[in-house]
Amino acid sequence: MWALSARLRCYVLTVSAAGASAIAAAAVFTHWRVSDAVLYGFLLAFGAITVETIRRAGEPAGSHRDAHGVWELATVVLLPPFYALTAPVVVLALTQWRVRRTLAYRRVFSAAAVGLSYGAASLAFHAAWNRPGLLPSSAPMLGLWVALAMGCGALRFAVNHALVFTAVKLDDPAIALRDALGGRDSLYNDAAELCMGVLVAFAASVAAVTLIPALPCGILLQRSASHAQLVRASRTDAKTGLLSAVAWQREAAIQVTRAVRTKIQVAVAMVDIDHFKRVNDTYGHLAGDAVLAGVAAALNGGLREYDLAGRFGGEEFSLLLPDTDVDEAVRVAERLRLILSRIAIPAQAGDGEGSHITVSIGVAVLAPGLNDLTDLLAAADAALYRAKRAGRNLVRLAGAPPPEAA
Repeated sequence: MWALSARLRCYVLTVSAAGASAIAAAAVFTHWRVSDAVLYGFLLAFGAITVETIRRAGEPAGSHRDAHGVWELATVVLLPPFYALTAPVVVLALTQWRVRRTLAYRRVFSAAAVGLSYGAASLAFHAAWNRPGLLPSSAPMLGLWVALAMGCGALRFAVNHALVFTAVKLDDPAIALRDALGGRDSLYNDAAELCMGVLVAFAASVAAVTLIPALPCGILLQRSASHAQLVRASRTDAKTGLLSAVAWQREAAIQVTRAVRTKIQVAVAMVDIDHFKRVNDTYGHLAGDAVLAGVAAALNGGLREYDLAGRFGGEEFSLLLPDTDVDEAVRVAERLRLILSRIAIPAQAGDGEGSHITVSIGVAVLAPGLNDLTDLLAAADAALYRAKRAGRNLVRLAGAPPPEAA
């Protein structure tokens, strides 16, 4: 933890201390009952079974998708805030022990952040529904109960993501909220977890034994959450965070086909880092990975929201520029070439400052004879190698005569 930046380290310690303080304060004000402890034990047991399903399936490094909220939301609705604050601590400690060991401060921070989010939701629910443990006696009251439970689940989601995203933003200021949320599939799983959690809470309010039929549904939701994460991981390149070559080609092919059908211009650009092997040989592979990440960040920042960037392989990147004619495509490529030329190569300690990279770019635009993605890629690649042969750090357009000939 001491290797973190000062701001991030301070934030992690503050959230962790706030979580511990909230548990201590809730323990003082909790009215202890055996029935609450029994229900809490049932919910923890089902949470433990969910953890065991993760262990058997294997949790990839960096995994953050789970469906523990199916069981923990019931503690928010049916039990005092102390139980909502401590349930994530138990589950994440079990995950650390049974599934995969990671840095302890990360588990502690996660337990504190999740616990605080559930504690806030529990306080909100009990403040709005002042008859804890009692089932609604009429249809309108049942609707109100469900609405409150859904609202508190959404509050838990918002508080948890705010706490976690702040930490991620302090660690990587360039990350966007959309990336941290995990995409549409992850949000669908969160919504399904919330709905399932409300149903589990209602069943548990009738009798704890009614949770047993819900167990297979909770396990299935856990597998669905893990599947959504694996699908997302398969679409992105691990070193750059851009689309993988397969995912980029699949999405680009769809857009090119649509552009041909609707007669809209579209351009493809191939970007290649000049002398990248020399970067690895001179400064080391860690410096090379940092350059790749820097190029990816610069591409994300320099492109429009609807442009598509991917890592095509090695030091080569592919770009799809929808609704872009020849002149605009060349202007975009020249602008990106200048932006990327500002990326410095990290120097090793004692080696002084590293130099800057340059890139060569080949551009191809939809035209007669270039009417599908394969043709566009081949033409852009040929233009890229013309830029390489002409001395590198250049932009070349497919089908255009060399500047000296023009």
